[in-house]
Amino acid sequence: MVKSFQFSKLPLIYFGSGKINLLPGLIKRYGSEIVLVTNPESFIRSPFAAGFFNSLQDNGIKYHHVIIPGEPSPDMIDTTTRNLMNERIEVVVSIGGGSVLDAGKAVSAMLYRKESVKEFLEGVGTMEHPGTKIPFIALPTTSGTGSEATKNAVISQVRKDGYKKSLRHDNFVPDIAIIDPQLTLSCPKNITAASGMDCFTQLTESFLSDKATEYTDALALEGLKQIKCSLRKSFLNGDDLDARSGMAFAALTSGICLANAGLGVVHGFASSIGGLINIPHGVVCGTLMATANAVSVRELRNTGSNPSALGKYALLGRLFINAGEKSDEYYIEGFIDYLMELTSELELPRFAQYGIGISDIDVICRITELKNNPIKLSLEAMHEIVRERL
Repeated sequence: MVKSFQFSKLPLIYFGSGKINLLPGLIKRYGSEIVLVTNPESFIRSPFAAGFFNSLQDNGIKYHHVIIPGEPSPDMIDTTTRNLMNERIEVVVSIGGGSVLDAGKAVSAMLYRKESVKEFLEGVGTMEHPGTKIPFIALPTTSGTGSEATKNAVISQVRKDGYKKSLRHDNFVPDIAIIDPQLTLSCPKNITAASGMDCFTQLTESFLSDKATEYTDALALEGLKQIKCSLRKSFLNGDDLDARSGMAFAALTSGICLANAGLGVVHGFASSIGGLINIPHGVVCGTLMATANAVSVRELRNTGSNPSALGKYALLGRLFINAGEKSDEYYIEGFIDYLMELTSELELPRFAQYGIGISDIDVICRITELKNNPIKLSLEAMHEIVRERL
C-alpha cells in the first residue's frame, strides 16, 4: 500500500541553460523596483553580470543592491530591511549560493515589518510569522542547498551560545526559481565540492528518512542518479556544462525532497556546529557524510530495528556501484566505501582546520537533533561521528 502523504507547494520553476535571460520579463510581472541580493563575488564577477545589469536598465527596472558576504545573521536581515523601509520594493531577487537565497527569502518576508527577524525564528523567537511577504525570485549559482525550492530561510548567530535556525512558512517558498546551470560554471572547486556533498547528503537523508514516501523516494533516486554522473565531473572540470546541469538538477531535487521528507543526523550536526563555529554548511555535511552513514549502518545492524532502512542502503549501493549480482551486505558496505573515497577525492577538510577540538564534541552532540534519522543514535555514537573527522 502506498503511504499517505502531503506535499509542499513548489515555485514556478524554469530550468535550463540561458534561462537567466527570462529574469527581466519575470520581474516585470510584479513591478519595476527590486531588491537584488548577491554575495560580493560569485555572480558580480561572472560573465553574465554586465549583461544582466544592462537588461535591468533597458527594462526600466530600478534595483537596490544588497551584498551578503556569508551565512545571513539576524543583524544582516534587520539592517537590510530597515534601510529599505522607505522604498517601494515590488520584488526581491537573489542570485547566489544558499546563503544568498536564504537572505533574500528572509528579506522578502521581513520587509515593512517592525520586528526583528529573531522574533520569528524557530526555537529562538516567540512570535509566529503571518506569512506575508514581497514576491521572491531565486537564482542559485551553486548546486547545494536547494533553497530555491524550500519554505525556510536559515539564519545564523555564530558564537558560543549561538544558533542556526529557520524562518519558516509555507508562503516563503520562492514564487519563481530560475535554475540556469551556466551560472554555476564559475563556482570554485572547493565550493563545488562542499555544496555538491550538501546536495548528496540531502538526497540521501531524505531517502532514508522515517518520513520518506514513495513520492519523495522516486524524486530522491532521480537526483542521486545525477550525483553519480555529475558530482566528480563537476569537481574535476568546472567547465563541464553537462555535469553542472546534472548537479543543478540534483540540488533542486534535494530541496524538494528535504521539504517533504526531512533530513537526518548530518544536518542535525550542521545546525549545531554552524551556530557555534564559523564553518561553511556544506563543509560540515560533506566531511561528516561518510562517517555518519557508517555509524548509522552499524547501529541499524546491531539493533535490527529498521530492516527497511538497511534495504534502502543496499539500494543506494546498487545505484552507485556496478558490480553485478551481489548480496545486500556487499552493496551496503560498498556504498559506505564509496562515500569514504569521495570524501578523500573531493578534498573535504577536517574540523581541526576550523578550530574544532576534542573539548567541543560533547557540547556539539548534546545540542544536535536527530529528527528523521533512520535510527536513534546514542550520545557515544554521535561523539564517534564527530571525533572521526577532527
